[in-house]
Amino acid sequence: MGRVANFIGFFLVNSLSVSASGADDIVSILQLAMANDPTLRQAEANYRANRENVIQSRAILMPSFGLQASTTRLTSGFTDSVYVDVPDPISGELVRTRVIEDHSFRPGINNHNWGVGLNQSVLNMANWYNLQSARASDKAAAVSFAAQEQDLIMRVSVAYFDVLRALDALETNNQEEAAALRSLDQTQQREAVGLIAITDVYDSQAAYDLARNTTILQQDILQSRYEALEAITGQPHPEIDLLREDFPILEVDGSLNAWESQAASSSLAVTVAEYNLEASRENLRARKSDHLPTIDISAFFGHFVTQPLLREGIQIGGGASDRTQIALNLTIPIYSGGATRSRRRAAEYRVLEARESLELSQRQLTQNLRNAYRRVNTDVLVISQRQRSITSAQSALDATELGAEVGTRNIVEVLLARENWYRALRLYDDARYNYVIDSLILKQVTGILTPQDILELNEWLREES
Repeated sequence: MGRVANFIGFFLVNSLSVSASGADDIVSILQLAMANDPTLRQAEANYRANRENVIQSRAILMPSFGLQASTTRLTSGFTDSVYVDVPDPISGELVRTRVIEDHSFRPGINNHNWGVGLNQSVLNMANWYNLQSARASDKAAAVSFAAQEQDLIMRVSVAYFDVLRALDALETNNQEEAAALRSLDQTQQREAVGLIAITDVYDSQAAYDLARNTTILQQDILQSRYEALEAITGQPHPEIDLLREDFPILEVDGSLNAWESQAASSSLAVTVAEYNLEASRENLRARKSDHLPTIDISAFFGHFVTQPLLREGIQIGGGASDRTQIALNLTIPIYSGGATRSRRRAAEYRVLEARESLELSQRQLTQNLRNAYRRVNTDVLVISQRQRSITSAQSALDATELGAEVGTRNIVEVLLARENWYRALRLYDDARYNYVIDSLILKQVTGILTPQDILELNEWLREES
């Protein structure tokens, strides 16, 4: 529990100092995402709802106290009135007289009572193990929620650097389009004076059309990247800070064995699986205890007031009385149609399922960690190679353009050399952003990714000039 609370609190405390600047850097965007991301808020609501299971399981073991009261009114009588002919004492004539009244709601008997009751479980092993299972499930849910927060950091980072990736690609495409247009103008002018053939103009026109189409597509991709970022925070970010050129590209600090040892104790996926296994085992203990006797104690105090019944002017019964009761109840389950054994078998299968899930999580952790570790170090080598490819592509382009001026190279070779140079620029930008994301993925897989990593990354961002 505390791990999740510390995770959220740490971010909010440190992000307050950067939110006031109003700059759309990655920290300010992450702060907005923490407050506005529907996926995270849904996960938090689900976590808090599941956490109530602990309270409900504990409540079964706690005393239950209740108050009851009632009031009743009782009326009775014949359905129809009874009449007899009675002689009049003066005239002697028979007079029809009602001797029995029919039912009426006005006369009646009012009774009321109130009482308080107390029930307390004394011995119920199944409920006790259910509480332990709920606590383990709550711990698993807390770690899962922390994993959701790490996932939000990754989603924000990926969306943020996808925007930067698209911005760089668009800038490179704009440069390539401008270069293709200049080349087209030059070839058209040279063809007009008869220095080159019309086929060179066609080749230049094709290169320009391709560059223009690529720019149009990249503009749409950039807009999609902006919208993906907006979907996380709920706010548009038309301008964001860029990654500085001197951002350090370093190999992973530490050996693979050291990272595997760290991940074994800090991996959130493995921790969730361990808590789920513990919860399943406690649930199995509870189901094994379903056939055990249970003991509970109950107590009751009641006050009863009964109105006396009048019969021929004589009061019968009635009055006030108090009642108390204390009982110790023993329940021994004997047979429930096979449901108890069925629930026990189901719990055994759940333990097997949780054990295999833990094994799978551990295997996936090993695989994912090794892949992430290797990718980061590979990114370092790739970036270094991309830098050299830019230099060699630039040299090749310069040499080809010079050769075209003296007539030893043709326009097709110039266009191909220029395409290679711009492709080298795009691949270099991609490699840098892959390195940033892969470095964060390595920490996420290990379970040590925190907002502090974003704060440190934010130091290497700069505003767009």
